Amino acid sequence: MSQPITERVEDPDGKRASGRRKIDWAREHMPIVAALREEFEAEQPLAGETIGMAMHVEATTAVLTEALAAGGAEVAITGCNPLSTHDDVSVALDANDLITSYAERGVEDEAYYGAIDAVLSHEPTITIDDGADLVFRVHEEYPELIDSIVGGCEETTTGVHRLRSMDDDGALEYPMFAVNDTPMKRLFDNVHGTGEASLVSIELTTNLSIAGKTVVVGGFGQCGKGVAMKARGMNADVIVTEVEPRQALAAHMEGFRVMPMVEAASEGDIFVTTTGNRDVITRDAFENMQDGAVLSNAGHFDVEIDLETLEDMAENTFEARDGVRGYELPDGRQLNVLAEGRLVNLASPVAEGHPVEVMDQSFAIQAVSAREMVENGEEYGAGVHNVPDELDKEVAEIKLDAEGVEIDELSPEQREYMDSWQHGT
Repeated sequence: MSQPITERVEDPDGKRASGRRKIDWAREHMPIVAALREEFEAEQPLAGETIGMAMHVEATTAVLTEALAAGGAEVAITGCNPLSTHDDVSVALDANDLITSYAERGVEDEAYYGAIDAVLSHEPTITIDDGADLVFRVHEEYPELIDSIVGGCEETTTGVHRLRSMDDDGALEYPMFAVNDTPMKRLFDNVHGTGEASLVSIELTTNLSIAGKTVVVGGFGQCGKGVAMKARGMNADVIVTEVEPRQALAAHMEGFRVMPMVEAASEGDIFVTTTGNRDVITRDAFENMQDGAVLSNAGHFDVEIDLETLEDMAENTFEARDGVRGYELPDGRQLNVLAEGRLVNLASPVAEGHPVEVMDQSFAIQAVSAREMVENGEEYGAGVHNVPDELDKEVAEIKLDAEGVEIDELSPEQREYMDSWQHGT
């Protein structure tokens, strides 16, 4: 069984202070979660609940975690990616009497799943996931916990896809909110968060410019669209690859070049996968790539770039730069993989994740969704559920208020007109 992070790191006090500074900075720039925290502290909607979390443990996640604890919950948390944890943030979280953190950066698979098991030893009544590893672990290894779990929330596109497949097979045995699919998450976090954070991390990790390069984006979902738009805004030539005809057409109508990955490979300088699927960049593409090509992933798991095949193809591999693995091929070309093919915006040594303001919106949805599960969980059967629209609007209204933005309201006559089928042309 894993131990809390404070029992496994040197100089916990020094790390705690560093983590505290990061959390406090993020909290100052997260007005939605801050407003919800005040409400939670006053009303204690999560009192008596135990929340198990598997998330990217960095400063913005910590702000959410502390808000949930302020609402009365006991919280146990670990990472959802072996390279995305900030150890100092984990230590600072663990200093809270209501929070136990098992997250640690750079662990191997056994320790990674051991930490998930440690979270589940707290017998959570609510689960909050990023990638669905926690909910899968419950079903596969701890089915006895299912009866006491009220429900859960899933943050990501990949996790929601996995849960919907599980639901289709009749294997999901408690209700889960698809937080990723709600507008306040999908339209801001996926587009602007992934777009900005991925390209910033690529630049910082490589110290190379985006401008003037050809950037190949694998997939044109919301995340891929964000990367493509931001890269174009940074004066890159952008190529999109797709398998879904409507998404490919959308990219074409947005003015991007669209072609198969094997063709794009010969033109690309920088590659960014965003699909949530495996084998997006494979041998045929590697064989066509230019010397010095940079490969990165902004999807979820480290399966989008076929690293096993690339390793087999390479005569030599070496650390070209901190966070950059060079693969030297027999013909002398060098291909460079960032962050071991994991999420470049979180797993790169210099990565900070999505901008704080973007995560404020996404994590506010997590907070109100957890509250909804506690207050009205009996209304939701086992399976994947959309976040109620009024909760999404609640978060948007708090954000507008924090930004000092006022909007119009429908008059009674307008509302009646919109709700009626009896008004003709």
